[in-house]
Amino acid sequence: MKKILILPLLFLLGSLSAQSLDGAWKMTYQNGQEVKDKTYIKIYQDGYFSFGVKENEGNKFVSAGGGEYSLRDNYYTETYDFYTDDKELVGMMVEFSLDTVDGKIVVSTEKAGNALVEIWERVSDAKDDLTRNWVITGRKRDEEISRSTPGARRTIKILSGGHFQWVAFNSETKEFSGTGGGTYTAEDGKYVENIAFFSRDDSRVGASLEFSYEVIDGEWHHSGMSSTGNPIYEIWSKYKDAYQPEK
Repeated sequence: MKKILILPLLFLLGSLSAQSLDGAWKMTYQNGQEVKDKTYIKIYQDGYFSFGVKENEGNKFVSAGGGEYSLRDNYYTETYDFYTDDKELVGMMVEFSLDTVDGKIVVSTEKAGNALVEIWERVSDAKDDLTRNWVITGRKRDEEISRSTPGARRTIKILSGGHFQWVAFNSETKEFSGTGGGTYTAEDGKYVENIAFFSRDDSRVGASLEFSYEVIDGEWHHSGMSSTGNPIYEIWSKYKDAYQPEK
């Protein structure tokens, strides 16, 4: 596994357990400057993270990244499965210091020879019966269900803290196919997505989509109309159970 060197520990303010990162976070400061022109949302769940960035004026999609993470004391690592800013980082482990200040997290590392310091505030750690990191494993067409085993090429959807993000990518070829995300509600069999960013079509931002859902034997059955107006019936499985990495 390749690595990027970490800066010396910049802060000694507090620490979080890996479990307590679960939820949705928003970046508020980067290198001492308040973030005003873009919205950065990062979701943590089940040892996985993903983030999406959009411009506030015009809702233009900017970037996305994600993969597995680990946190022990102040030592925090991210291993990218996808990263639109620099696909050469896919498969690499990046090391950080992570500290807490008044419930915020302060993440620091070195990037291109320069210090990078980010402050993130928790948006929510709310949970519901869909809070999980999922990967798609099945689709129904003409009453027939086709199944697949996700490997290097996969589509995930991470839900936590009332926020969601789906991503389609290939971690072997480093190809990124698309992403979208925003807020959601899941209650009484109704799942509603409110789109905040969409890499394929900025004009979809602001739309709300309503679906029916049911959790059957630990799998999420999801049906309704897609953002393009086509009927869908998808089956999502727990990522840790279904994803089979390449040997």
